Parts: sequence; C-alpha cells; structure tokens
Amino acid sequence: MESLYDYGSRAGYWRLYNIFTNKYPHFPITVFAVGMALERNPSVCSSLKHAIHTNKWEVASHGYRWWDYQNVPMDVEREHIRRAVRIHEKLLGVRPVGMYQGKPNVNTRQLVIEEGGFLYDSDAYDDDLPYWTMEYGNDDRPHLIIPYTLSENDMRFAIPNGFSHGQEFSTYLKDSLSYLLEEARVTGQCKMMNVGLHCRLVGRPGRAKGLEEFLEYVNSLGDDEVWVTTRAEIAKHWYKHHYPTGRHGGRSSL
Repeated sequence: MESLYDYGSRAGYWRLYNIFTNKYPHFPITVFAVGMALERNPSVCSSLKHAIHTNKWEVASHGYRWWDYQNVPMDVEREHIRRAVRIHEKLLGVRPVGMYQGKPNVNTRQLVIEEGGFLYDSDAYDDDLPYWTMEYGNDDRPHLIIPYTLSENDMRFAIPNGFSHGQEFSTYLKDSLSYLLEEARVTGQCKMMNVGLHCRLVGRPGRAKGLEEFLEYVNSLGDDEVWVTTRAEIAKHWYKHHYPTGRHGGRSSL
C-alpha cells in the first residue's frame, strides 16, 4: 500500500509539475502538502519553492500527518497544526494561509482559528461558493470556508464505478465547467469549480493525458471567461468584495 503513495512522490508529482510549470505555467495552483511528507522530500520542497516564486503557486497545509483525526486528542491535533506551520516556514520560506486537514473532527476548525494566520480552511463539501462562519467564538471575526470537492476529483479513479480512463475524467471536467459557464451567463452570477488532483492517481500517464485535454479546453476559453487561480487568491477576493457586514456571516449569493 505504501508504494502506491510512493509513486506519487517518485513519478506522479514530477509529471504534474512539468504540466503546470512548463506546459501551462500561467495556471497557478494550490498544493495541499502534508508536513511530514515535506520533511521527507527535499527535492519536492526545492521545486515548490521555485514554483511559489516563479509560477505563483500556493502551498496550503494538509496537516502534519495523513491521519484520520476523528479520535485524536485535541492537544495532539493542536500541536500537529502548529508543527505543520513551522515546517512550511522552514522548508518553503512562507507560512501556509490555507488549511485542509482532510479527515478532521469537531475540534479542527476551532484549532485552525486558534492558531491564527489562516485566511481560510477547506474542510467542507457543502457549497459551490466560499462562505463565512461566525460559529467559533473568534472575537466577532468571520472565518472563511472555501469548500473542496470529491466530485471533480481524480479520487474517482480509485472507487468502484468511478473514472476508468483519462478521457472520462476529461469529459466530466469539461461538462462541469461548461455547465457552470452557461449558468453564469444566464444568471450573471459568478461560479467556482474545484479540481482535486493527487500525484499518485492522475500522475499516471494515461490519466495525465486526460488532465491535459481538460487544461487545453480551459486555455481555449481565455481569461475573460475563466479565472484560473489559487485558493489563497480566491480568499483574498472574498475578503475584499464579500466580507460580511452582519453578525452571522453566512453564504454569499452572487
């Protein structure tokens, strides 16, 4: 099982790195990085530092360990969040402003807010657009949630009745984006589309081919139709244009 993950760091990561730095260098991305994985992959860290400065990538925290934190004691998770931040600062030269624990518990968001320094977290799947919450007693300062997705996600290569080859992945992503664009044209409201990628999954050659087909479709639409950006930039946009004026925050209807 471990070797499935090793494929991501040994081969898949570098294939995706080439796609996004050489073939589509104008598409900045957000990388969710596990702290311990950064410590164990110095060559990946060096490449990430380069992409942060050259390609405007964001590296968000994916926690310190790839654990299910459901039953992890609060003090342990608190220390893991802090340790992950220190690792980012030490190895990448910049602290993370986004957090996606992946397998959180009822305390995770409170601990993220307590740590401070985060613009957003993405441990949610419950909306199409970012939204604010005031539910964590954070001194009347709203906390931004940028939902993630398990739909437009290459994890569906690894589940029954999911994607069987790269063309299916590409077609599904194109259909999702074209539908959102049509909705936006009709309603005049902006839309957001996540695409979740894993080095060990879409980093396989045939699947990477499907990803490139989708990226070429996005590229053909131009900047007037689609803004390809990082989650950090989306967060900054939300803080600037959709900061809540009421006590209860909530979702933004655009």
